[in-house]
Amino acid sequence: MTREPGRDHFSYVLFDVDGTLIDAVRNQRQVWADWAARYGLDADEVYRVALRTRPMETFAEVAPGRDAAECLALLHALEDEDVRTGVYGAFDGAAELLHSLPTGSWALVTSNYEHRVRGRFQRTGLPLPEVIVDAAAVEQGKPSPVPYLQAARLLGAEPEACLVIEDAPSGVRSGLAAGMTVWGVNAEVAVEGVHRHFDSLHAASAHILAAASVAHTLSRRTS
Repeated sequence: MTREPGRDHFSYVLFDVDGTLIDAVRNQRQVWADWAARYGLDADEVYRVALRTRPMETFAEVAPGRDAAECLALLHALEDEDVRTGVYGAFDGAAELLHSLPTGSWALVTSNYEHRVRGRFQRTGLPLPEVIVDAAAVEQGKPSPVPYLQAARLLGAEPEACLVIEDAPSGVRSGLAAGMTVWGVNAEVAVEGVHRHFDSLHAASAHILAAASVAHTLSRRTS
């Protein structure tokens, strides 16, 4: 981990979704298992590849003879069905944390699609922010800095005023490349590059609120 002196107060908080706010690991594994079964592939091997590659790259590696568009359409159908019928939940403390942040001070930056995020948030009782940057909103996804820079632009924020909360290496690299401070959560071992690490979102919540609330208190006093 690295620390940047003077970067403890932030005006905006940008959250990843899956693995950070929503516990969707079991769902993702089941979706890929169902996808693999349709093509007679080994579910464990497919999921191992899917964890480190984007869907189109996964298809190319595990099902090179299949039509990629067909593979993607099936994956999307299975993911949409999971949003409607799957069993999943928010990480401990997520609802309280999001409800406590000032309106307009936070956003979601996800590699998923907005309609699925909205469906999951509705089912788990999480509030939705004004800004959601999803896979359809940008041409380059994580680990490119584009998604986080897009969220900052929509919020009217400078990158250095943003705190990114992430759980995965690609998201951490995205936030760092955008020039933002990145805190890692929900992992036993810190992801390389994070400025602070917490083993759970619950453990990070008080620190996130302290960093954000101080910034907004100072902003109100000077406005």
